[in-house]
Amino acid sequence: MRRIYLDHNATTPLHPEALKAMLPFLQDSYGNASSIHFLGREARAALDDARERLAKLLGAKAGEIVFTSGGTEADNHAIFGVARALADKGKHIVTSSIEHHAVVHSCEHLKEHEGCALTLLPVGRDGIVDPESVRAAIRDDTVLVSVMWANNEIGTLQPIREIGAICRERGVLFHTDAVQAFGKVPVSVSDVPVDLLSISAHKIYGPKGTGALWMRPRVKVEPIVFGGSHESERRAGTENVAGIVGFVRAAEMILPRMQSEDRRLRDLTERLWRGLQQRVEGIVRNGDPQRRVANTLNVSVPGCASDSLLISLDLEGIGVSSGSACAVGSLKPSHVLQAMGLSNDLANSALRFSLGAATTETDVDAVIEVMPAIVSRLRSFQGAGKAFARK
Repeated sequence: MRRIYLDHNATTPLHPEALKAMLPFLQDSYGNASSIHFLGREARAALDDARERLAKLLGAKAGEIVFTSGGTEADNHAIFGVARALADKGKHIVTSSIEHHAVVHSCEHLKEHEGCALTLLPVGRDGIVDPESVRAAIRDDTVLVSVMWANNEIGTLQPIREIGAICRERGVLFHTDAVQAFGKVPVSVSDVPVDLLSISAHKIYGPKGTGALWMRPRVKVEPIVFGGSHESERRAGTENVAGIVGFVRAAEMILPRMQSEDRRLRDLTERLWRGLQQRVEGIVRNGDPQRRVANTLNVSVPGCASDSLLISLDLEGIGVSSGSACAVGSLKPSHVLQAMGLSNDLANSALRFSLGAATTETDVDAVIEVMPAIVSRLRSFQGAGKAFARK
């Protein structure tokens, strides 16, 4: 059976050039970057070089980057690090109602266990935060605003520049989770008013277990991992040199092709949507169709449970998801779709298609071909056949 992978927002395959760059540090050059002997110096040189190259890609300086174990740790470091460092100034945090759980759960922990106040910004049916709601939410004791650049479930792009400008005007630090944006849209910290930014390797064809947090100079952030003086005493633990090298090499391979890939993937997601819209009665598109990353299409199929759709597509050799891979096993509807005001029926019947570098028109057409029969069968099982039958 031919297998079609359309879940690139969950993870991406490792780029061959990233693997090639990693291999020496998994085999012969295996030293600890903190060791002073020749193997340690080799590792340190590779780490320093990777930091410089990533900084160049981000429009940053090398000393502003802290390597982490991934996007989740980078988000945690930003949220907890700022809240604890600035606790004497205030204990109010503002974030959106559609953030990744790495941000939402961190903020909720601070509220429940460390006495912080939390404001969750609403979104409209398009899944976009109104910058004016940020302005209204900021208080004298607000120490951090955190709004993601691109949503992992529906792909919508938030007005980062406008939100950042408001935060700067009010003297409040602004963090953005750019895990789903980096590699898909231009991300340069020299061009946008952000103070902290999180990225991850495995979303851009790099290895799992590697990420980074960029911090603007003089931003006060406490470490959340202790046990050594690594990363200029900002994040303890032996650096994953092989992963970091692979991360940066993947970024160097992906970013130059970003504009052409955007056009190609946007054409493919629109082809997928048109095909599904024509052949699946009642299907609904979630999120703004224009202000989004090009590779993501989120739809709801009323009368069909998400898990049943996933299983049925998997039996056809097609891998998709119903939302965040970090929420697998949860019986609750997507908090993102609920925040957008979707009914339980729509939220519980959602599918996320996230395309990637290897996705072709043939892959998209295969989904369009099998979906009508799957939907018809599931609706008949669940007693919804009459409501959605073609006339």
